[in-house]
Order: sequence, then structure tokens, then C-alpha cells
Amino acid sequence: MFKLNKASHFIGSAAIAMALTACTSSPTGRSQLLMFSSQDMAQLGAQSFDQMKQEEKISRDRKINAYVQCVADSITRHVGPLPGFTEWEVVVFDSDQVNAFALPGGKIGVYTGLLDVAQTPDQLASVIGHEIGHVIAEHSNERLSRSQLAGAGMQIASIAIGGSDYSQYQDIAMASLGLGVQFGVLMPYGRAQESESDIIGVQLMNQAGYDPRESINLWYNMAQQSKGQPPEFMSTHPSHDTRIADLQSEITRLPVSSSATPNCRRP
Repeated sequence: MFKLNKASHFIGSAAIAMALTACTSSPTGRSQLLMFSSQDMAQLGAQSFDQMKQEEKISRDRKINAYVQCVADSITRHVGPLPGFTEWEVVVFDSDQVNAFALPGGKIGVYTGLLDVAQTPDQLASVIGHEIGHVIAEHSNERLSRSQLAGAGMQIASIAIGGSDYSQYQDIAMASLGLGVQFGVLMPYGRAQESESDIIGVQLMNQAGYDPRESINLWYNMAQQSKGQPPEFMSTHPSHDTRIADLQSEITRLPVSSSATPNCRRP
């Protein structure tokens, strides 16, 4: 018992020491705790993405794939280099699920069900820009770091540094990357992170030449699609009304884009 307590005290002290040297600021100036390297997070993202490609049905529709790839490319070319990877990989999953995600390591997943709600290239760009915002702001690292500091992230931390079999802790890994809702594990990113990604996303789509006002129309579509959503205080996500108001405020501050509207044609 003494040895266990001593080990736990050492681990806790080490985590606190790491935390004191891992404080940084997000792209919007929000304080963050980031305890893992970009390479570790890219590895975790790649492992999770590979697992999803094995378990989920991938769309073979050439026109849909070309459309999603076109929109994703038009956004990512304005992101600039990020540590931990050099290229973005885009996969379209054949599912009615209204969702998309981006993972550390440059992995982007879009579900075909999303195209029923994101009805224009501009609206799809809004979603993809938002998801890339999570990667730019290192929200997965932040989420994992908080769990690590609380003593609940030791298993997944071991995966990130290659010390454990990923398959044993797949659910934990998915949750740490904000994919928990799809797999019934945990809620995804919190309100502050979602709001931050909204801001980054609308900035990216504006830089790429898309109409940022379409991000508002997207959330009107989302609101209609998800009738009966829980009150804002019961969810980690901002309500649709809050999201729309915040986007409207951000759009008024955006500069006029010098980019031409990308020629991505919806099939």
C-alpha cells in the first residue's frame, strides 16, 4: 500500500510539474494546457482514423468524393504548415449521420448525411473550417492534457507515446479526440472549444473565398434538423441561437477576402 501511494504521489507531482510548463494560449487568446507533443497527437489521430476506416463504410461515389475533396482542399491551403504532419487526408463515410470531424495529424472525415444539411459548397466549407479549427487550436491535446492532470488519462497517454496497444483503449482514444458522441463514450468538445472553432472556421472560409454568411444559414439548417435539442445549460455545446449570434458578430469584423470563390460543384 505504501508503495502504491508513493507511486501515485510521484505521478501526481510529475503531472503538476508538467502542467506548470505546458500552459499556452489558443489562437483566440484563451489559456490552454497542452502537455503532449504534436507528434504524439498526430500518431493518436492517425491510429483512430485508421480504425474508423476499417469499421465505417467509405463512400465510393466519385462525384461526392471529388466535391468534398475540392472544398476541403480550398480550406486547407489557407491553413499553413502545422507541426506533426505535412498533408491532409480526406475520407467520405457513407452514412446518414449528420457529422464531420478533423483529427490531429491532418485527418478529415465527412459523412454523406451532412450534405443534406450543408446544402451548398459555402455551408460545407463552414463545417470543414470549423472542424479544422479544432486541429489548429489543439483542442484534442487540451482535452487529453486535462484528463492527464486529473489522473484519468494515463492509459491514453501511454497510447500517445506508443507504450500500449491502441485497440485496448479505442473508446478512450475516440473520446479524447472529440469523437465520443459517435461511439457512445463521452460528449465531444466543450462550449469554449466549440465557440473558438466557430470563429476560426468562419475566418478560414472567408480567406478561402466562401461567403461567411452561409455559416449562419448552415446553423439555421442544423436547428431545423435537430428539433427538440436540449437547453443550452444541459449541453457542452452552445445553443444554435448563441452560435448564430456569435457568428454574426464575428462576420462583421472580417476583412474582404481577396480570394476568388472556389469552383467546387455539388453533385
